[in-house]
Amino acid sequence: MGIVQIELFTTLDLVGQAPGGPEEDPVGFPFGGWQAPLLEEVAGAQVAAAYQDTDALLLGRRTYDVFAAYWPHQEGGHDDDIATLFNRVPKYVASRGTPDLSWAGSTQLGPDLAGGVREIRERHEHVSVVGSLDLVQTLLREKLFDRLDLWVHPILLGVGKKVFDGGAVPTNLTLLEPPAAGPTGTVYLRYGLADGTPATGDMGAPDRGATA
Repeated sequence: MGIVQIELFTTLDLVGQAPGGPEEDPVGFPFGGWQAPLLEEVAGAQVAAAYQDTDALLLGRRTYDVFAAYWPHQEGGHDDDIATLFNRVPKYVASRGTPDLSWAGSTQLGPDLAGGVREIRERHEHVSVVGSLDLVQTLLREKLFDRLDLWVHPILLGVGKKVFDGGAVPTNLTLLEPPAAGPTGTVYLRYGLADGTPATGDMGAPDRGATA
């Protein structure tokens, strides 16, 4: 069985809407493309390393449409490595509508999202989920993921769709690698899904923090 790995770019107040450009998700959101001024070589290398083992993409409809219009035309350019990877691997689209699947290797998942995700996890070794906040929130709620990569950027927007809005249930995670900060203050965090749900306790108890 393979893994499902979520890749997310977020602000310090956990807004994840439209980091890449104004056209991604513009309704009621004036900050599309907020990530661009903060991009630097360290974060770029981290993203490339996170994608390097990807053998399938799982995308929401909006992200798929943006990617399908962009990545097929980027091979040979500045982002050739990622473009070549994204164009080569199978793409699975979670959508209730009728997306244009003309991007080579694209398939629409059926109405049973959970079943579809489990099926592609059996078929592939490393499924990457990029952006796609609505889809991500479903994956978080259903615990249909294995890793969660967060790039937390040092800005506050105060508006926009947040990563965990309506999409989280009590879940334990484990930090898989030490946090890494880039020169602009962006912090990269990689978590893995862990067993159980968060415990509670009394901060005043003398044995707080003790393990059984």
